[in-house]
Amino acid sequence: MSKAGREALGAEPRFAPVILAGGSGTRFWPRSRKARAKQVLALDGERTMIQQTVDRLLPVADSANIWVITNDLLRDEIVHQLPEVLEEHILSEPAARNTAPACALAAFLMEKEDPGAVIGIFPSDHVVEDRKRFAEVVRAGVKLAASGERIVVLGVPAVKAETGYGYIERGAAVEEASGLTGGIEVRRVKRFTEKPHKALAEAFVSSGNYAWNSGMFLWSARTLACAIREHSPAMAVLMEKIAAAYGTAEFEQVFAELYPQCENISIDFAVLEPRSAKGEEASEIYCLPGDFCWNDLGCWSALHEHVAHCGPEDLAKKNVFDKTDQPCVDIDAHGNYVFAPGKAVALVGVSDLVVVETEDALLITTRERSQDVGKVVAELKQAGREDLV
Repeated sequence: MSKAGREALGAEPRFAPVILAGGSGTRFWPRSRKARAKQVLALDGERTMIQQTVDRLLPVADSANIWVITNDLLRDEIVHQLPEVLEEHILSEPAARNTAPACALAAFLMEKEDPGAVIGIFPSDHVVEDRKRFAEVVRAGVKLAASGERIVVLGVPAVKAETGYGYIERGAAVEEASGLTGGIEVRRVKRFTEKPHKALAEAFVSSGNYAWNSGMFLWSARTLACAIREHSPAMAVLMEKIAAAYGTAEFEQVFAELYPQCENISIDFAVLEPRSAKGEEASEIYCLPGDFCWNDLGCWSALHEHVAHCGPEDLAKKNVFDKTDQPCVDIDAHGNYVFAPGKAVALVGVSDLVVVETEDALLITTRERSQDVGKVVAELKQAGREDLV
């Protein structure tokens, strides 16, 4: 239905989820590689991460409105995994330029067609266990974003002092918005803080006013495009030209030439932080609770915790033998994660290890150091071992 038709019928705004799937998932090496990155792997079940992302969006969005922004190495696999998504909506970035250009691309393309359409930005590699609550919060966010020049962020309850996450400081409650959100609490956003040190993260959590930044945002195409024009004018000029060429024979050439000229910057630094500096009232940034059992699954230790389904105290005791159908033995071994499909595994007198075996590589580290696995990929690249990355 056209925009005019929806307005005449008083229908809900068009909702266009944009799935960001261009990352390489280096912290999940050796399973994650450039051509089979984390988002196209089945890390916690039979469905891959990007398939799960689409699965939870389909109750709130028409598949014809879903877009995916990825890279050339992953596009064919994503097209294969997502037959419900229009192939022309699966775009390959000519160069990796972080999240701001990807978000801007979606905004400027959609603004041409339907400026009032609400764009949702969703990472392709997260886990959400409570899909019903996720759908409720997203629907509320779409209505709130469509009601004005509003930016909506989904803030996950900060239950522990994670230093690898961004944080959102929540301000005053917005009572008048509850009618739009079906009673779901709306808070103004004071500021964003990216990856604080441990003491600061602990202070954030104890204050009760902070949430984790989930990387999920909602805004109308017009709102986001105008925000890019205001805060990243050089990028806006490039995006105007790219969007003008979309649908023409020149698009691929224009896209390949201009997109790499965009600044390599996250949407947080490009738009959200400078906008929040205007103050709560002027920024028009609002936070909805991402209370739907979210997990970033950012490294092997996070996957261990997720697969184990237990709290930190029990996690220190529980060994996880992931995706193995062979006999496994653990003797005086605690808190280990092992991925070695098809092999019998024995753990004796070891604790808090991560052991991951693939056909051509073996990773051994500790749960505490699993955030550093990406450094292995950097070392392999420097050594010229592109076959292993």
